[in-house]
Amino acid sequence: MAAYSFLTTWCVAAPLERVWDVLSDPERYPEWWKGVRKATVLEPGEADGHGVGTLYRLQWRSKLPYTLEFDSRVTRSQAPHLLEGRASGELEGVGAWRLYEGAAGTAAIYSWDVSTTRRWMNAVGPLARPAFAWNHDYVMRQGAHGLAKKLGAELVACD
Repeated sequence: MAAYSFLTTWCVAAPLERVWDVLSDPERYPEWWKGVRKATVLEPGEADGHGVGTLYRLQWRSKLPYTLEFDSRVTRSQAPHLLEGRASGELEGVGAWRLYEGAAGTAAIYSWDVSTTRRWMNAVGPLARPAFAWNHDYVMRQGAHGLAKKLGAELVACD
C-alpha cells in the first residue's frame, strides 16, 4: 500500500458553529462539495447527537479519470472543534477536521493520513504520487469554495 499524508487549511469568514454544522454532516456533502458524488449512511451512530459510530459510504471523483469509494466511521466528535473518522475500503486511514475561531472567522484544518488499497494505484504510486497529490488538492479546493458558497461567506484562505 502507498501511504499519503495531507494537511489542508480552509479559512472562512463565518462563525465556528455554522462551519461545524456543515462539516459535521457528511451525508449532505454532495449538496455543496463538487467532488463528492455520494455520501450514504450505512449505520447510524450514537443517539447522543455527536455521531460517533456512524458509518458512511463516500464516493469521490475529481479531474483524474477514476472514482474512489470508501467507508468512513466517525471515531471522535467534540463539537464544535473536532470530527475524526477512520476510512476503510479503497482508502484506509484516519481523517480529522479541527476547527478554530478567530477574528477573521473560522479555520478548518483537515489532516488526512491514508493508504491506497487498489492494486493499480499501488503499482503506479511511486510515479503517480504527484498527480494523486494534485488531485487531492484539487478536490479540497472544490470543497473550500463549496463551503464558502454554502455559508454565504468569503473564503479567506485555502491552503
